Amino acid sequence: MKLGIVGLPNVGKSTLFNSLTKAGAESANYPFCTIDPNVGVVPVPDERLDVLTKMHESKKTVPAVIEFVDIAGLVKGASKGEGLGNQFLSNIREVDAIVHVVRCFEDTNIVHVDGSIDPLRDIETINLELIFSDVEILDRRIAKTARGANNDKKLAKEVEMMKRLKDFLEEGHLAKNFELLDEEEEEWFKEYNLLTAKPVIYAANVSEDDLADDGASNEQVAKLREFAKEEKSEVFVICAQIEQEIAELDDDEKKMFLEDLGLTESGLEKLIRASYRILGLISFLTTGPDETRAWTITEGTKAPQAAGKIHTDFERGFIRAEVVSYDNLVEYNGYNGAKEKGLVRSEGKEYVVQDGDVVLFRFNV
Repeated sequence: MKLGIVGLPNVGKSTLFNSLTKAGAESANYPFCTIDPNVGVVPVPDERLDVLTKMHESKKTVPAVIEFVDIAGLVKGASKGEGLGNQFLSNIREVDAIVHVVRCFEDTNIVHVDGSIDPLRDIETINLELIFSDVEILDRRIAKTARGANNDKKLAKEVEMMKRLKDFLEEGHLAKNFELLDEEEEEWFKEYNLLTAKPVIYAANVSEDDLADDGASNEQVAKLREFAKEEKSEVFVICAQIEQEIAELDDDEKKMFLEDLGLTESGLEKLIRASYRILGLISFLTTGPDETRAWTITEGTKAPQAAGKIHTDFERGFIRAEVVSYDNLVEYNGYNGAKEKGLVRSEGKEYVVQDGDVVLFRFNV
Protein backbone atom coordinates (compact mmCIF):
# COMPACT_ATOMS: atom_id res chain seq x y z
CA MET A 1 0.00 0.00 0.00
CA LYS A 2 1.28 3.43 -0.95
CA LEU A 3 -0.03 6.63 0.65
CA GLY A 4 0.80 10.20 -0.45
CA ILE A 5 0.89 12.88 2.25
CA VAL A 6 -0.23 16.35 1.11
CA GLY A 7 -1.07 19.64 2.78
CA LEU A 8 -0.36 23.35 2.75
CA PRO A 9 3.02 24.51 4.10
CA ASN A 10 3.35 24.62 7.91
CA VAL A 11 0.38 22.37 8.73
CA GLY A 12 2.63 19.71 10.35
CA LYS A 13 2.92 17.50 7.28
CA SER A 14 6.67 16.81 7.34
CA THR A 15 6.66 16.56 11.15
CA LEU A 16 4.01 13.84 10.80
CA PHE A 17 5.94 12.13 8.01
CA ASN A 18 9.11 12.13 10.14
CA SER A 19 7.32 10.58 13.07
CA LEU A 20 5.52 7.97 10.94
CA THR A 21 8.63 6.88 9.10
CA LYS A 22 11.54 8.08 11.28
CA ALA A 23 13.00 9.00 7.88
CA GLY A 24 14.32 12.36 9.01
CA ALA A 25 12.69 14.57 6.35
CA GLU A 26 13.69 18.16 7.00
CA SER A 27 11.05 20.05 8.97
CA ALA A 28 11.20 23.79 9.63
CA ASN A 29 8.95 26.79 10.14
CA TYR A 30 9.04 28.10 6.58
CA PRO A 31 7.28 27.07 3.37
CA PHE A 32 8.87 24.67 0.86
CA CYS A 33 11.48 23.09 3.15
CA THR A 34 10.47 19.74 1.64
CA ILE A 35 12.15 20.10 -1.73
CA ASP A 36 12.12 16.47 -2.92
CA PRO A 37 9.36 14.02 -2.19
CA ASN A 38 10.51 12.00 0.81
CA VAL A 39 9.70 8.31 0.79
CA GLY A 40 9.54 6.09 3.86
CA VAL A 41 8.48 2.47 4.26
CA VAL A 42 6.77 1.57 7.53
CA PRO A 43 5.88 -1.89 8.90
CA VAL A 44 2.21 -2.32 9.82
CA PRO A 45 2.02 -3.07 13.58
CA ASP A 46 0.27 -6.45 14.06
CA GLU A 47 0.40 -8.22 17.43
CA ARG A 48 -0.80 -11.44 15.80
CA LEU A 49 2.57 -11.82 14.08
CA ASP A 50 4.46 -11.76 17.40
CA VAL A 51 2.16 -14.44 18.86
CA LEU A 52 2.49 -16.71 15.81
CA THR A 53 6.26 -16.22 15.63
CA LYS A 54 6.59 -17.31 19.26
CA MET A 55 4.19 -20.22 18.78
CA HIS A 56 6.08 -21.62 15.77
CA GLU A 57 9.56 -20.39 16.74
CA SER A 58 9.78 -18.76 13.30
CA LYS A 59 13.24 -17.67 12.21
CA LYS A 60 11.81 -14.57 10.53
CA THR A 61 8.82 -12.24 11.00
CA VAL A 62 7.67 -10.20 8.01
CA PRO A 63 4.91 -7.60 8.58
CA ALA A 64 2.86 -5.94 5.85
CA VAL A 65 4.31 -2.53 4.90
CA ILE A 66 3.03 0.89 3.89
CA GLU A 67 5.02 3.27 1.74
CA PHE A 68 4.56 6.96 2.55
CA VAL A 69 5.40 9.66 0.00
CA ASP A 70 5.70 13.16 1.47
CA ILE A 71 5.02 15.91 -1.07
CA ALA A 72 6.24 19.51 -0.69
CA GLY A 73 3.68 21.91 0.81
CA LEU A 74 1.28 22.87 -1.98
CA VAL A 75 0.03 26.44 -2.38
CA LYS A 76 -2.47 28.22 -4.64
CA GLY A 77 -1.14 27.98 -8.17
CA ALA A 78 0.96 24.83 -7.57
CA SER A 79 -0.53 23.21 -10.68
CA LYS A 80 0.65 26.23 -12.70
CA GLY A 81 4.14 26.10 -11.24
CA GLU A 82 3.68 28.35 -8.19
CA GLY A 83 5.71 27.40 -5.13
CA LEU A 84 7.52 24.27 -6.17
CA GLY A 85 4.88 23.56 -8.75
CA ASN A 86 3.33 20.71 -10.57
CA GLN A 87 6.39 18.44 -10.51
CA PHE A 88 5.33 17.20 -7.05
CA LEU A 89 1.79 16.35 -8.07
CA SER A 90 3.14 13.70 -10.45
CA ASN A 91 4.73 11.97 -7.44
CA ILE A 92 1.33 11.13 -5.98
CA ARG A 93 -0.34 9.82 -9.16
CA GLU A 94 0.83 6.30 -8.25
CA VAL A 95 -0.43 6.26 -4.64
CA ASP A 96 -3.46 4.24 -3.50
CA ALA A 97 -4.86 6.99 -1.28
CA ILE A 98 -4.06 10.55 -0.23
CA VAL A 99 -3.45 11.54 3.39
CA HIS A 100 -4.34 15.22 3.60
CA VAL A 101 -2.91 16.90 6.71
CA VAL A 102 -4.98 19.90 7.85
CA ARG A 103 -4.12 22.23 10.69
CA CYS A 104 -6.70 22.47 13.47
CA PHE A 105 -4.54 24.19 16.11
CA GLU A 106 -3.64 27.82 16.87
CA ASP A 107 0.02 28.74 17.38
CA THR A 108 1.24 32.30 16.91
CA ASN A 109 4.81 30.99 16.51
CA ILE A 110 3.95 28.97 13.39
CA VAL A 111 2.92 30.99 10.36
CA HIS A 112 -0.12 29.87 8.35
CA VAL A 113 0.27 30.73 4.65
CA ASP A 114 -3.30 32.15 4.53
CA GLY A 115 -3.01 33.97 7.86
CA SER A 116 -5.70 32.07 9.81
CA ILE A 117 -6.81 28.53 10.76
CA ASP A 118 -9.59 27.18 8.52
CA PRO A 119 -9.27 23.50 7.52
CA LEU A 120 -12.16 23.59 5.00
CA ARG A 121 -10.61 26.55 3.15
CA ASP A 122 -7.26 24.71 3.16
CA ILE A 123 -8.91 21.59 1.72
CA GLU A 124 -10.53 23.67 -1.02
CA THR A 125 -7.14 25.22 -1.91
CA ILE A 126 -5.48 21.80 -2.25
CA ASN A 127 -8.46 20.27 -4.09
CA LEU A 128 -8.42 23.05 -6.68
CA GLU A 129 -4.74 22.39 -7.38
CA LEU A 130 -5.43 18.66 -7.75
CA ILE A 131 -8.38 19.44 -10.07
CA PHE A 132 -6.21 21.74 -12.24
CA SER A 133 -3.57 19.03 -12.45
CA ASP A 134 -6.20 16.46 -13.51
CA VAL A 135 -7.62 18.83 -16.16
CA GLU A 136 -4.11 19.22 -17.60
CA ILE A 137 -3.76 15.41 -17.81
CA LEU A 138 -7.14 15.16 -19.60
CA ASP A 139 -6.26 17.97 -22.01
CA ARG A 140 -3.19 16.05 -23.12
CA ARG A 141 -5.09 12.76 -23.44
CA ILE A 142 -7.94 14.38 -25.39
CA ALA A 143 -5.50 15.94 -27.86
CA LYS A 144 -3.70 12.62 -28.34
CA THR A 145 -6.83 10.42 -28.59
CA ALA A 146 -8.78 12.82 -30.81
CA ARG A 147 -6.21 12.37 -33.59
CA GLY A 148 -7.39 8.81 -34.21
CA ALA A 149 -11.05 9.31 -33.28
CA ASN A 150 -12.35 10.24 -36.76
CA ASN A 151 -12.29 6.66 -38.03
CA ASP A 152 -12.69 4.82 -34.71
CA LYS A 153 -16.02 4.77 -32.86
CA LYS A 154 -14.44 3.48 -29.66
CA LEU A 155 -11.88 6.30 -29.55
CA ALA A 156 -14.59 8.84 -30.40
CA LYS A 157 -16.64 7.55 -27.46
CA GLU A 158 -13.65 7.89 -25.14
CA VAL A 159 -12.95 11.47 -26.29
CA GLU A 160 -16.59 12.36 -25.64
CA MET A 161 -16.37 10.84 -22.13
CA MET A 162 -13.10 12.69 -21.37
CA LYS A 163 -14.65 16.01 -22.44
CA ARG A 164 -17.63 15.32 -20.16
CA LEU A 165 -15.23 14.54 -17.30
CA LYS A 166 -13.15 17.66 -17.98
CA ASP A 167 -16.29 19.87 -17.89
CA PHE A 168 -17.28 18.22 -14.62
CA LEU A 169 -13.85 18.99 -13.08
CA GLU A 170 -13.86 22.55 -14.35
CA GLU A 171 -17.11 23.10 -12.45
CA GLY A 172 -15.08 22.42 -9.28
CA HIS A 173 -16.12 18.79 -8.71
CA LEU A 174 -13.80 15.92 -7.82
CA ALA A 175 -13.34 13.07 -10.31
CA LYS A 176 -14.45 10.47 -7.74
CA ASN A 177 -17.99 11.95 -7.92
CA PHE A 178 -18.21 11.67 -11.73
CA GLU A 179 -20.94 9.38 -13.05
CA LEU A 180 -19.60 6.62 -15.30
CA LEU A 181 -22.15 5.23 -17.77
CA ASP A 182 -20.82 1.72 -18.44
CA GLU A 183 -17.97 -0.75 -17.78
CA GLU A 184 -15.97 0.57 -20.73
CA GLU A 185 -15.97 4.07 -19.20
CA GLU A 186 -14.96 2.58 -15.84
CA GLU A 187 -11.91 0.94 -17.45
CA TRP A 188 -10.83 4.17 -19.18
CA PHE A 189 -11.37 6.16 -15.98
CA LYS A 190 -9.04 3.83 -14.02
CA GLU A 191 -6.30 4.29 -16.64
CA TYR A 192 -6.25 8.07 -16.17
CA ASN A 193 -5.07 7.70 -12.54
CA LEU A 194 -6.60 11.07 -11.61
CA LEU A 195 -5.62 12.63 -8.29
CA THR A 196 -9.18 13.67 -7.42
CA ALA A 197 -10.41 10.10 -8.00
CA LYS A 198 -8.30 8.77 -5.13
CA PRO A 199 -9.71 8.06 -1.65
CA VAL A 200 -8.76 10.69 0.94
CA ILE A 201 -7.95 10.36 4.63
CA TYR A 202 -7.84 13.64 6.54
CA ALA A 203 -5.29 13.95 9.34
CA ALA A 204 -6.59 16.62 11.72
CA ASN A 205 -3.46 18.02 13.37
CA VAL A 206 -4.46 19.30 16.82
CA SER A 207 -2.71 20.60 19.93
CA GLU A 208 -1.80 18.18 22.74
CA ASP A 209 -4.76 19.47 24.81
CA ASP A 210 -7.23 18.32 22.13
CA LEU A 211 -5.73 14.86 21.76
CA ALA A 212 -7.18 13.09 24.82
CA ASP A 213 -10.82 13.56 23.72
CA ASP A 214 -9.95 12.79 20.08
CA GLY A 215 -10.63 16.40 19.06
CA ALA A 216 -14.25 16.29 20.28
CA SER A 217 -14.02 19.79 21.81
CA ASN A 218 -12.22 21.31 18.80
CA GLU A 219 -14.60 23.31 16.60
CA GLN A 220 -12.38 22.94 13.51
CA VAL A 221 -12.25 19.14 13.90
CA ALA A 222 -16.07 19.05 14.16
CA LYS A 223 -16.35 20.97 10.85
CA LEU A 224 -13.82 18.65 9.23
CA ARG A 225 -15.67 15.50 10.39
CA GLU A 226 -18.96 16.84 9.00
CA PHE A 227 -17.30 17.65 5.67
CA ALA A 228 -15.54 14.25 5.45
CA LYS A 229 -18.77 12.41 6.25
CA GLU A 230 -20.50 14.06 3.28
CA GLU A 231 -17.71 13.10 0.88
CA LYS A 232 -17.28 9.58 2.37
CA SER A 233 -13.70 10.20 3.50
CA GLU A 234 -11.96 9.14 6.71
CA VAL A 235 -10.72 11.46 9.47
CA PHE A 236 -8.24 10.70 12.22
CA VAL A 237 -6.98 13.09 14.90
CA ILE A 238 -3.27 13.44 15.62
CA CYS A 239 -0.84 15.81 17.27
CA ALA A 240 2.17 15.71 14.93
CA GLN A 241 4.43 17.06 17.67
CA ILE A 242 3.42 14.25 20.07
CA GLU A 243 3.82 11.69 17.29
CA GLN A 244 7.39 12.89 16.82
CA GLU A 245 8.08 12.38 20.54
CA ILE A 246 6.51 8.89 20.43
CA ALA A 247 8.70 7.97 17.44
CA GLU A 248 11.82 8.30 19.60
CA LEU A 249 10.61 5.75 22.18
CA ASP A 250 10.87 1.96 22.32
CA ASP A 251 7.67 -0.13 22.49
CA ASP A 252 7.39 -0.26 26.30
CA GLU A 253 8.07 3.45 26.72
CA LYS A 254 5.62 4.20 23.91
CA LYS A 255 2.87 2.26 25.67
CA MET A 256 3.45 4.12 28.96
CA PHE A 257 3.63 7.50 27.20
CA LEU A 258 0.31 6.86 25.40
CA GLU A 259 -1.33 5.73 28.66
CA ASP A 260 -0.17 8.93 30.39
CA LEU A 261 -1.89 10.90 27.62
CA GLY A 262 -5.04 8.80 27.97
CA LEU A 263 -4.57 7.25 24.52
CA THR A 264 -4.84 3.61 23.43
CA GLU A 265 -3.06 3.89 20.07
CA SER A 266 -0.59 6.05 18.19
CA GLY A 267 -1.39 8.23 15.16
CA LEU A 268 0.31 5.66 12.92
CA GLU A 269 -2.06 2.94 14.14
CA LYS A 270 -5.08 5.23 13.62
CA LEU A 271 -3.89 6.04 10.10
CA ILE A 272 -3.32 2.38 9.22
CA ARG A 273 -6.82 1.42 10.40
CA ALA A 274 -8.34 4.32 8.42
CA SER A 275 -6.41 3.43 5.26
CA TYR A 276 -7.32 -0.28 5.45
CA ARG A 277 -10.99 0.71 5.90
CA ILE A 278 -11.12 3.24 3.06
CA LEU A 279 -9.25 0.95 0.64
CA GLY A 280 -11.18 -2.18 1.70
CA LEU A 281 -8.04 -4.10 2.70
CA ILE A 282 -7.51 -7.03 5.06
CA SER A 283 -4.55 -9.20 6.08
CA PHE A 284 -4.21 -12.97 6.02
CA LEU A 285 -1.31 -14.74 7.71
CA THR A 286 1.11 -17.54 6.93
CA THR A 287 3.25 -19.13 9.62
CA GLY A 288 5.79 -21.89 10.20
CA PRO A 289 9.34 -22.51 11.49
CA ASP A 290 10.92 -20.51 8.63
CA GLU A 291 8.69 -17.45 8.56
CA THR A 292 5.57 -15.78 9.96
CA ARG A 293 4.16 -13.17 7.59
CA ALA A 294 1.20 -10.86 6.99
CA TRP A 295 -0.15 -10.43 3.43
CA THR A 296 -2.39 -7.53 2.47
CA ILE A 297 -5.26 -8.24 0.08
CA THR A 298 -8.50 -6.58 -0.99
CA GLU A 299 -11.63 -7.65 0.86
CA GLY A 300 -13.49 -10.26 -1.21
CA THR A 301 -10.31 -11.87 -2.63
CA LYS A 302 -10.72 -15.60 -3.32
CA ALA A 303 -8.20 -18.22 -2.19
CA PRO A 304 -6.32 -18.72 -5.52
CA GLN A 305 -5.77 -14.95 -5.94
CA ALA A 306 -4.65 -14.66 -2.31
CA ALA A 307 -2.18 -17.49 -2.99
CA GLY A 308 -0.96 -15.51 -6.00
CA LYS A 309 0.13 -12.71 -3.64
CA ILE A 310 2.75 -15.15 -2.30
CA HIS A 311 3.82 -16.51 -5.68
CA THR A 312 2.21 -16.70 -9.13
CA ASP A 313 2.88 -20.48 -9.16
CA PHE A 314 0.65 -20.83 -6.07
CA GLU A 315 -2.26 -19.31 -7.99
CA ARG A 316 -1.56 -21.20 -11.21
CA GLY A 317 -1.33 -24.59 -9.53
CA PHE A 318 -3.83 -23.98 -6.71
CA ILE A 319 -5.38 -27.18 -5.30
CA ARG A 320 -6.83 -26.10 -1.97
CA ALA A 321 -6.25 -23.89 1.07
CA GLU A 322 -6.06 -25.21 4.62
CA VAL A 323 -7.55 -22.44 6.72
CA VAL A 324 -7.89 -21.76 10.44
CA SER A 325 -8.79 -18.44 12.04
CA TYR A 326 -6.07 -16.77 14.10
CA ASP A 327 -8.35 -16.69 17.18
CA ASN A 328 -9.01 -20.47 16.99
CA LEU A 329 -5.34 -21.21 16.42
CA VAL A 330 -4.35 -19.28 19.55
CA GLU A 331 -7.24 -20.57 21.66
CA TYR A 332 -6.30 -24.22 21.01
CA ASN A 333 -2.52 -23.73 21.23
CA GLY A 334 -1.64 -24.27 17.61
CA TYR A 335 -2.51 -26.14 14.46
CA ASN A 336 -2.85 -29.63 15.99
CA GLY A 337 -5.14 -28.43 18.80
CA ALA A 338 -7.35 -26.55 16.33
CA LYS A 339 -7.41 -29.58 13.99
CA GLU A 340 -8.59 -31.88 16.81
CA LYS A 341 -11.51 -29.50 17.38
CA GLY A 342 -12.36 -29.64 13.67
CA LEU A 343 -11.50 -25.97 13.17
CA VAL A 344 -8.98 -26.41 10.35
CA ARG A 345 -10.95 -26.31 7.10
CA SER A 346 -10.04 -27.39 3.59
CA GLU A 347 -11.29 -24.68 1.22
CA GLY A 348 -11.47 -24.62 -2.58
CA LYS A 349 -11.25 -22.03 -5.35
CA GLU A 350 -14.43 -20.17 -4.39
CA TYR A 351 -13.42 -19.55 -0.78
CA VAL A 352 -13.23 -15.82 0.10
CA VAL A 353 -10.27 -15.21 2.42
CA GLN A 354 -11.12 -13.43 5.69
CA ASP A 355 -9.09 -11.03 7.83
CA GLY A 356 -6.98 -13.02 10.31
CA ASP A 357 -7.16 -16.31 8.38
CA VAL A 358 -4.00 -18.38 8.87
CA VAL A 359 -3.58 -20.20 5.57
CA LEU A 360 -1.49 -23.05 4.20
CA PHE A 361 -1.84 -23.28 0.41
CA ARG A 362 -1.59 -26.65 -1.39
CA PHE A 363 -0.58 -26.34 -5.03
CA ASN A 364 0.89 -28.34 -7.88
CA VAL A 365 2.80 -26.85 -10.80
